[in-house]
Amino acid sequence: MCSGRVDLKHVLRAFENGMDGVFIGGCRLNECNYTTHGNYHALNVVLLCRKIMEHLGLNPERLSVEFMSAGDGILFAEVMSEFGKKVKGLGPLGKAEGLDGDELRSRLAGVIRLVPYIKVVKQEKLAFRLENPEAYDDFFTGDEIDRLFREVVSYYIDPLKCQACMTCARRCPAEAIISARNQVHVIDQDKCLKCGTCFAVCPSRFGAVRKIAGESVPPPLPEGERTIVGKSDKEVG
Repeated sequence: MCSGRVDLKHVLRAFENGMDGVFIGGCRLNECNYTTHGNYHALNVVLLCRKIMEHLGLNPERLSVEFMSAGDGILFAEVMSEFGKKVKGLGPLGKAEGLDGDELRSRLAGVIRLVPYIKVVKQEKLAFRLENPEAYDDFFTGDEIDRLFREVVSYYIDPLKCQACMTCARRCPAEAIISARNQVHVIDQDKCLKCGTCFAVCPSRFGAVRKIAGESVPPPLPEGERTIVGKSDKEVG
């Protein structure tokens, strides 16, 4: 499999499942067999994930990436041996960092849920071909990652503007939008991936989806108050 297929979620899931270390191997940089140069993407994923691990309180040395050719069998064996020794020396995931198992799993699950959002926010950097190894450590900064999680956006459907067209519900990749015919749609914030799809597809003539940052999301309308009343209904009433 091309290292360009490695997703941030794959790495975080491995740690969520209790792996003490994750190693990613790819073709040598600038020797990609395809035009995508996916190994640069894999490198950026690792650099981003290592900073996220620091944010979570995990030792970033538990994640490693190396680039080599199919003919580098001896080098591969040496690299894997050294990485295995390093991970063994670090000890069990979480325990060595003084983190409770349940708390660590909760933190990882929270970040995994935000992966689509993180990829959208950091898409330019993730696609960048970082040529200089000396720039690796500071490509993503701790302050940048802290801000990323501190300023997470949320999406909210304004009940006064929603026309129950169901466009957002059909396009939501997480099925996080509660919808029904002639009913104001509601975003289930626990399921929402914060990918912004609903915001992008909501018809401009309605503009019902709001992007919220730095403030609490308003509570949803009670289920019994979500029926949309048309003009004719109001006149009859």
